[in-house]
Amino acid sequence: MILNRRTLLFGAAATLSGCDGLARNEQARELLFSAENFHKWAQRSLMARGALAREFRPDQISPFFRPNGTANPNTPEYRALWRSGFADWRLKLSGLVGRPLSLSLAQLHSLPHREQITRHDCVEGWSAIGKWRGVPLSLVLDAARMSDKARYLVFKCADFMGDGRPYYESIDMVDAFHPQTILAFALNDQPLRVANGAPLRLRVERQLGYKHAKYLMEIEAVDTLSGIGGGKGGYWEDRANYDWYAGI
Repeated sequence: MILNRRTLLFGAAATLSGCDGLARNEQARELLFSAENFHKWAQRSLMARGALAREFRPDQISPFFRPNGTANPNTPEYRALWRSGFADWRLKLSGLVGRPLSLSLAQLHSLPHREQITRHDCVEGWSAIGKWRGVPLSLVLDAARMSDKARYLVFKCADFMGDGRPYYESIDMVDAFHPQTILAFALNDQPLRVANGAPLRLRVERQLGYKHAKYLMEIEAVDTLSGIGGGKGGYWEDRANYDWYAGI
């Protein structure tokens, strides 16, 4: 039987207070993250690489989609972008690409969209179903002409965590080109709220919520994760030894 991570964590998470509480609890971390290699093997070996996460009906959408992690970057730079309606915001795509990009929100809106109603499973033990609309990440990567040397995408964000370090996450090319991996700019038919990651967030539907980076500023294509942050592929991976592969 394949254990569901959310079920596995539920008892431990009930006594904790969010991601910071989990980070301080070694037993809970071990309970949640001991199965990383198994989950990766199961998703990559037993299922087709393009197998879809479950999608839901409109009447199953949660009445409220609570924020996870940062609810507002609240830096001078972010506040200035927010006041302008993100007119001056740009998403940069850099690194191992043949054509570096700098895309405005209007340009992203003009690209073909994908809509999907999926469940967000948070490491804190809660879940919510929401309708996301955004640009398939694969379209942007194709436009940037990815190098064959690129193995990972690193997502750099506008929010700084309690220790003063910026949030970042990463995924490999299998998830990057998955049909449900999108750069989302709308939730439940409304532009993203600040609390949910405005103006743009990653949706990588077959992984836990901390992989769904919010407040995106830059995507860098790299051949290794060493030398980026603490070298483990993400903020919580560096800070609390969370799994890099958080499959559900």
